[in-house]
Amino acid sequence: MFRLVCSTVFLLALAGALLADDDDRHPTLAIGSPAPDFSLPGIDGQIHKLSDYSDAPVLAIVFTCNHCPTAQLYESRIKKLADDYRGRGVTLVAIEPNDPEAVWLSELGYTDVSDSFEEMKIRAAYRNFNFPYLYDGETQSVARAYGPKATPHVFVFDAERKLRYDGRVDNSQRESLVKTQDARNAIDALLAHQPVTVPHTGVFGCSTKWKSKHEGRVAELAKIEAEPVKLEAATAEALKKLRSNPTDKVLLINFWATWCGPCMKEFPDLETTYRMFRGRDFDLVMVSTNYPDERAGVMKALEKQHASSRNLQFASDDTYAMQAAFDAKWESGLPYTVVIAPGGKLLYAKTGEVDILELRRVILGNLPDPDYIGHRAYWAAK
Repeated sequence: MFRLVCSTVFLLALAGALLADDDDRHPTLAIGSPAPDFSLPGIDGQIHKLSDYSDAPVLAIVFTCNHCPTAQLYESRIKKLADDYRGRGVTLVAIEPNDPEAVWLSELGYTDVSDSFEEMKIRAAYRNFNFPYLYDGETQSVARAYGPKATPHVFVFDAERKLRYDGRVDNSQRESLVKTQDARNAIDALLAHQPVTVPHTGVFGCSTKWKSKHEGRVAELAKIEAEPVKLEAATAEALKKLRSNPTDKVLLINFWATWCGPCMKEFPDLETTYRMFRGRDFDLVMVSTNYPDERAGVMKALEKQHASSRNLQFASDDTYAMQAAFDAKWESGLPYTVVIAPGGKLLYAKTGEVDILELRRVILGNLPDPDYIGHRAYWAAK
């Protein structure tokens, strides 16, 4: 026990030291500094430069991302900020600073996508972004120049492109608790040709994912892939119980077979989804419909996928009886995927390949969020 505690303390201290080192190497731009230049690809297919916005009397640059739940809860407010001030000449530009290869799977528990350029396009389309959304994850040269500490982090520049405010959008990630509109106050002051009375505030959200986190992501994946792969025989009674979901978790259940091409094609996405969400009230159950005497082939397929989620296999060669035991209405082929709430309510059912983004959004819209109230509503709203 002493060794375990010491090891945990050491790892926490090491993580803290690495984060502090990142902060030291990437200091935040000082108030009064000129805006660092940039030339970045946008999701609109264009290259965006600082000079493109030279006519705006005020320029707000927001460093934000896809995966962070805090950034997600601020999306609607950032859109409203862009809308409310566009008619007054203010330009708002969002920049995604994270290297997607530095985002760990365990950091994706509240999102459908990560932070790659292509995934930025997905999020922007899904949430109808009304501002330029630029990608800096490849080189992080702009993020290094500005020094965002977390997402979202706002930088507001005057007409001469001198930094007059940096910090949070407002004082609470939960919109109902907001009392101070910090970014708006700064913009209003600049439009009125007045000094910004509060030029800096702290930020709250997910830390910037610098390239220094690459090795940690690789180590995390290696640890996951080293987990044991187990396979249980599932009787008709066990399948009935599975359908009723007596657990306190949202269950994603996929019926598959080794000989089913579409099943094997979507298998990796399902396992990735499990690895993303398993830290929450969620579980994945993969049910092989292969005959019992094909267990060796099933195990080989599971081990190839490093499938450390719960794995079941039909315990009978009466496939039709096993289907009926789980769901009398399921009479067609594979793959067959369902999402079931605690207590047995069917939330999603699909015969054939799933749309993995649609599936993840269903799960996210139904996962309990006592640890981050408002996040479930963010996904259930669409």
